[in-house]
Amino acid sequence: MGIADEAETAMKRFEWRLQKVLDVKTKEEQFKRMELFRLSEMLAIKRSELLMRRRILQEIAAEIARDRSRGRLEAQEFFLRNADVDDQIIRTLHGEIEKLETQRTQKTAEVLAVKRFKEGLEKLRTEAKVRFIEEQERIEQKEMDDGTTIAFARNGSIGL
Repeated sequence: MGIADEAETAMKRFEWRLQKVLDVKTKEEQFKRMELFRLSEMLAIKRSELLMRRRILQEIAAEIARDRSRGRLEAQEFFLRNADVDDQIIRTLHGEIEKLETQRTQKTAEVLAVKRFKEGLEKLRTEAKVRFIEEQERIEQKEMDDGTTIAFARNGSIGL
């Protein structure tokens, strides 16, 4: 067995007691990222809907303003009668957008907190792995030194 094989065998024996916690935090981060993505998509949809409604209202108002026929007053009256319904829809969309932005901000903070915690665990794992490898190397060196000492002692006793 070569040195590389021994190191690989030693690494297979490396068990970190917090590995399950790290695995859970990794999955939690993935889940929270998916939730953040979903919130961002919903926010984009609501913003798009708001822009579309505003654009339609502006186009209708501009069309009424360009109209010089007798029907203009009727169209303007109809537009103004229904404007409060559109205003309420726009206010509702604004409220939904604000709520989604707040949720997204909170979810972003949650993702960052989990990520920092996970990165701290990964750093601890790396440090534990380095200590484990160093300890394995010390043990191997001691075994080789003991083997050399025994071999030297045997060779020395044979020559007497």
